[in-house]
Amino acid sequence: MPLEGTYEPSTRDISREQVELYERSNGAEGNTRHGLPVVIVTSIGARSRALRKTPLMRVEHQGRYALVASLGGGPRHPVWYHNLRANPRVELQDGPAKVDYLAREVTGSERDDWWNRAVAAFPMYADYQEQTDRIIPVFVLEPMCGVQRTESSAPGLDEDRLP
Repeated sequence: MPLEGTYEPSTRDISREQVELYERSNGAEGNTRHGLPVVIVTSIGARSRALRKTPLMRVEHQGRYALVASLGGGPRHPVWYHNLRANPRVELQDGPAKVDYLAREVTGSERDDWWNRAVAAFPMYADYQEQTDRIIPVFVLEPMCGVQRTESSAPGLDEDRLP
């Protein structure tokens, strides 16, 4: 079942434009960053409750996905991290397929396994970890009841303003 709420596009041009292109083409365009594949993750804003969409690097293993909260190696977690902590139900679009998932932050050896998969998919994550003192969080998305949809749903982005 699609997430419900009012869509608020990103204030970041690069993210907003990539989401719009990806959705308009059903994932045929706007599907890479740094030459590597991305997915679009729809979440619910932690404070605004608005729908937010975020293009993130594609890290998939056996039907599950990892979301890496790197923020390019910045000192703080990205806003979408707080969205997932507050509202773990998300929609992920990989190409034309849209599937509902529950996100959970992983730790310990499970995080290590997913971190290694993430670095294999996008090697810059290793550089990002070296640039920051924080441990970069990793979420794993577990499919909800195997429901897959391909229709378009309302766009939104991860631009809630947190202090």
